[in-house]
Amino acid sequence: MNTKIKPQAVSNFRDQQEQGIRDLYMESLHLVERLHRRLLDVIKDEFDRQGRSDVNAVQALLLFNIGNSELTAGELRSRGYYLGSNVSYNVKKLVDLGFINHQRSRIDRRSVRISLTETGQDIAETVAKLYERHIGSIDKVGGIGTDEFTQMNKLLTRLDRFWNDQILYRL
Repeated sequence: MNTKIKPQAVSNFRDQQEQGIRDLYMESLHLVERLHRRLLDVIKDEFDRQGRSDVNAVQALLLFNIGNSELTAGELRSRGYYLGSNVSYNVKKLVDLGFINHQRSRIDRRSVRISLTETGQDIAETVAKLYERHIGSIDKVGGIGTDEFTQMNKLLTRLDRFWNDQILYRL
């Protein structure tokens, strides 16, 4: 009886395993993208219900993420508060709309510090209340509890670290 595994069988198994990972990885990428777009849709819907059209979902999320902080536009991206490439456009737009205060730093005149105006804080509060409503019902309605969030957050953190390493170490 020949118990040796044939090289072709090993190769086929690896190909099938790689295809399985490929399919799951691509599905995960699709879900991450879709979830971000869906979050923006949920925020937009909340403002539509309130009859507010003075701010879009990306801007509302940005205001929520700034919160009570005072920071530079560059810090918005480095801290992960803004995911787009046109942060200066949205900051300028939010300043023009009266949602963000901005002033040159006294120490470094090239740097502009930003913070929320009272109106900007109202927008951030609307998003915060939306999230609080979700927190109150996600376990009962969505079936996602502490254990599921813990596991999901661990996995997403590992994926984030993997992608970060790809960039840092040019893997």
